[in-house]
Order: sequence, then structure tokens, then C-alpha cells
Amino acid sequence: QLVESGGGLVQPGGSLRLSCAAFGFTFRVYDFSWLRQAPGKGFEWVSFISTGDGDTTTYADSVKGRFTISRDNAKHIIYLQMTDLKPEDSATYYCAADYRRDSGNWYSRGKGTQVTVST
Repeated sequence: QLVESGGGLVQPGGSLRLSCAAFGFTFRVYDFSWLRQAPGKGFEWVSFISTGDGDTTTYADSVKGRFTISRDNAKHIIYLQMTDLKPEDSATYYCAADYRRDSGNWYSRGKGTQVTVST
């Protein structure tokens, strides 16, 4: 099970840190991704972190340089630090284990946390 938290309302230019707690996982063997879905739109991949120590991270062009993904293997938590938020970042954010962009499939996905960027 994956449980996201940390969403909320923030002004443009602001920051939020999302968390995703994993339960019942052999945490280190899974890679994790953050996805988002804006109202009326499909899922958009946001960021990826590799298994183990998370030495490999990748980002969508739309968030590169503003978002940072990380993992705490001791606490079984994935983070997404978001800075310089823009209105177009508003969406429900989900974390997913073993998400594959080519197929759109995942091993497990949380229920999401809402992020709204607005004045």
C-alpha cells in the first residue's frame, strides 16, 4: 500500500514537499515514480527514482530544476520536493511502485494528494 500526503494550496512561486509512505513492501527492491493528473487530463509522469539507494533520478522537462525526488529506505518513504510552483502544476499527485512509462502500468499506486497552485 502507498499513502501520499503533503498536498495543499500554495501560491505561485511557493514550495511543497509531498511524501509517499509504503506499507507491506520490500522497499529497496522497488523503483518509484511520481505521476500527476490534472482535471480532465490523463496521467503525466513527473519523476523517477531507482531501486536501492536511488542513485538514478529522472524528471519530466516541465519540472526539471524545480522538483527533487528522494527516498528514505529506513522510513520507507518517497519524497517529492517541489519549488517555484506554477499554476500548471496543479493536479492530484500519485506515487507508484515500478511504474513503466511505455505500458502505463504500475505494481502499486496510492490514492493521491491534491496540489493547487493559485493566488
